[in-house]
Amino acid sequence: MTPGQDAEFPEHLLYDIENQVWYEPLADGTIRAGFTRWAADLMGEVLVVTPKRLYFDFEKDRSLAVVEGGKWVGAALAAFDGVVVGHNQLLERKPELLNQDPYGQGWMVLVRPKGEDWRHGLVSGASIKPAFDAWIERGSYKDRSS
Repeated sequence: MTPGQDAEFPEHLLYDIENQVWYEPLADGTIRAGFTRWAADLMGEVLVVTPKRLYFDFEKDRSLAVVEGGKWVGAALAAFDGVVVGHNQLLERKPELLNQDPYGQGWMVLVRPKGEDWRHGLVSGASIKPAFDAWIERGSYKDRSS
């Protein structure tokens, strides 16, 4: 089976395909973020989730959270500059939620973007599958498996 053939990507979310992080804009102007199901499956059983500290700034391509899984240890990298304004405290206590419900109870952080152009480079809707397929074709997922 081709990696990602059955990948699940809810169309209402925005995705940083390269980093396998999803974003959900909320009514109050914050954005909920988490890893995709595909990424969660690739990392194996998630053992520890350590989010960036509250009210700390982050930069594009820098860490929002560090995740330790049975097969992978690494960071959720940000798609834009911002500040962390909330954590999923339930996930910190029950990291397995990232595997069980990555688009629901397994979200990682709430952030506030620094710029209006935070959506730049993210994909949604009908663009998700072609972007994901191209990412798989390039073999980029192999960087996530070490």
